Amino acid sequence: MESVGMNLFNNIYHNQNVLLTGHNGFKGSWLSLWLSKLGANVTGISLSVTEDNLHWSELNLDVESHDIDVRDASAINKAIQAIKPSIVFHLAAQSLVRPSYRDPLETWSTNVMGTANVLEACRKTSSVKAVIVVTSDKCYENKEWHWGYRETDRLGGYDPYSASKAGAELVANSYRQSFFDKGDLLLATARAGNVIGGGDWSQDRIVPDVARAVKNKCSLEIRSPNATRPWQHVLESLSGYLLLGQKLLEGKHDFAEAWNFGPSDESNRSVEEMLTVMQPMWPDLVWNISDAAHPHEAQLLRLDSAKANQRLKWQPVWRWDKSIQATAQWYRTYLEQNKIASSEQLDQYINDARTMKQAWAI
Repeated sequence: MESVGMNLFNNIYHNQNVLLTGHNGFKGSWLSLWLSKLGANVTGISLSVTEDNLHWSELNLDVESHDIDVRDASAINKAIQAIKPSIVFHLAAQSLVRPSYRDPLETWSTNVMGTANVLEACRKTSSVKAVIVVTSDKCYENKEWHWGYRETDRLGGYDPYSASKAGAELVANSYRQSFFDKGDLLLATARAGNVIGGGDWSQDRIVPDVARAVKNKCSLEIRSPNATRPWQHVLESLSGYLLLGQKLLEGKHDFAEAWNFGPSDESNRSVEEMLTVMQPMWPDLVWNISDAAHPHEAQLLRLDSAKANQRLKWQPVWRWDKSIQATAQWYRTYLEQNKIASSEQLDQYINDARTMKQAWAI
């Protein structure tokens, strides 16, 4: 699969053996697409495909897939030793706040022990030179303040999901200091904002809920209209992960740390603001505010990405309104024309990055 996606990131991924855990999820499917365009030999480990993974199924990529639960340490170890990847992107997770209240043990075991299982298998596999563990902006102890959280701020988490992501960060840091300090394997963690984009069909997420409401011609019920999030298109976070992976594969030890890949300050908007911007592009969209009781969720969250801006020369490509437009257009194209616009949108994103003279795109 060749397109404008080739010759990026210093061409480091061409013919590289890359393993993705959670490859058929929302982020994982987009990352699989991008890596395929880069000429990587991609292998995926994940749970079996469900209705939440329609994007992955319809991309129809040439990616070898293994149906393995990351909580199965023995199976993970055997698979990674057989695959012999040079870099691992660990995205497999229970990724939602509300389900973490319903089944906290599944959340903790997947996000913490699943991460430990992957890192232990990588430790025993000599081919692995780099690992990126993807956690979440919610890994910080959220004080509901207006300043963006930096990589040096305290980890925490009120709900099981957020706390488990902080736990995954601690696991990664422990492995980095205990086993990877000699530089044979470089390990970094990545924390992104609230990602949006086409192909997300998860339950209890605002954008797929919008798509379902419009498709079913019903009003969208929202829980927290004033909750503010660092909204960003999924491709923004993935460009950060790939750039970080490039540095690790190049053996640059000082990049084996924690990194924020969040949007610009103007993208920190409330749920209702996002819907208001989306509504003109989706005239059938209407919503109402639920008065039912809901489990606690943070109302205010920001990320400070100054470290990535300065040291990685990474910055967002699309403004907030462009991210919303691309997301709405993807779903409209899918629902109205039964077409997948992912490859075309990725090419457009790369072209826009080149126009901006982004370091990874030149």
